[in-house]
Amino acid sequence: MANCLRPTDVKGRSIMTTKSRRRSPKSTIVRMAAAKEKADIIFAPFQEVKPELATISKVDPSSESFARTNYDVSCEVAVNEQVNIEYNISYIYHSMFAFFDRDNVGLPGFAEYFRKSSEEEREHAEKLMREQTRRGGRVKLQSILLPETEFNHKEKGEALYAMELSLSLEKLNFQKLLALHKIAADAEDAQLTDFVEGNFLHEQVKDIKRVAEYVSQLRRVGKGLGVFEFDKYLSDDVNNGA
Repeated sequence: MANCLRPTDVKGRSIMTTKSRRRSPKSTIVRMAAAKEKADIIFAPFQEVKPELATISKVDPSSESFARTNYDVSCEVAVNEQVNIEYNISYIYHSMFAFFDRDNVGLPGFAEYFRKSSEEEREHAEKLMREQTRRGGRVKLQSILLPETEFNHKEKGEALYAMELSLSLEKLNFQKLLALHKIAADAEDAQLTDFVEGNFLHEQVKDIKRVAEYVSQLRRVGKGLGVFEFDKYLSDDVNNGA
């Protein structure tokens, strides 16, 4: 049994245990070198990464984006132009809201409809701005045109005239979105074309159809009591999320 016992030092500690804790500096250096060599082998980047890595290293964050990749200047300019279009239409709708909210006009359904329309167009502008910055572009806001403030029309009346103007604006916006989509397609920017299709084109077609129906209905009801009844119908439509 005595031969099975580990020898101990004067303090009663196992000699083998003490030796196992003592490692020479040379062996430690060898292990560190081996670990470094292994790490270098694992981290070796693909050849395709090296040019991009060199480009990123030279980017000045105060003037350029780290995220920008395959984003053509023509797309960046077109997105900024579409932002301006959305804001201009929003501004016109806001003016319509103020007009129909007057006490001497008294059509709260139209007022709420155009207020909500203005808000939606502004949301579209902000969505485009987020896409611009997401792709590494710069948002450059442009001037907004002064809108009309009076929407009275001698023959059509204010309700029909305003809704026909809205229809023309929605059609114009659709054409501008198609132009943006074409620029993205010509630049072979699949991500931007998908963004425009998924977030704008389908919704814009639905909006055109809805406003076209409103125009048809208003042409039938005339300028008197029919407009008052349509205003209540429009209010219900807006509240139901139409």
